[in-house]
Amino acid sequence: GKDFVQFAKTLGISHSDIDGKICKTKPKSGAADNFGKYGAKSDIATDSTTTLRAGEGHTSGGTGPQYLRDFVEKTLKEDGNGNWPTSTAKAHDKKPTPEANDNAKAVAKDLVDLNRDEKTIVA
Repeated sequence: GKDFVQFAKTLGISHSDIDGKICKTKPKSGAADNFGKYGAKSDIATDSTTTLRAGEGHTSGGTGPQYLRDFVEKTLKEDGNGNWPTSTAKAHDKKPTPEANDNAKAVAKDLVDLNRDEKTIVA
């Protein structure tokens, strides 16, 4: 987790355009807003908080997407000890249900989806 946090911070400083393509939260299904908001534990049912990379919002979501820098700050907790490689959910919510290595797999998918030049920069 700590190494990933350092990677994300460096990427955010030197290539913010790429930072904006990784861990981008989504709006509530069928809505133009109510984006997922990164936090310590997923609570989609009440406040659209998500710990899952690129999580979807609910009725009280944010007005715009959040990105890698927000994921690191609010979900991984700067020290890399929170929600890496697996997300967590509040006991009453459990949606989306955390799965082994779900955040690590999701971030890897975002990195694979970058174009060739962006992958070279990230490498």
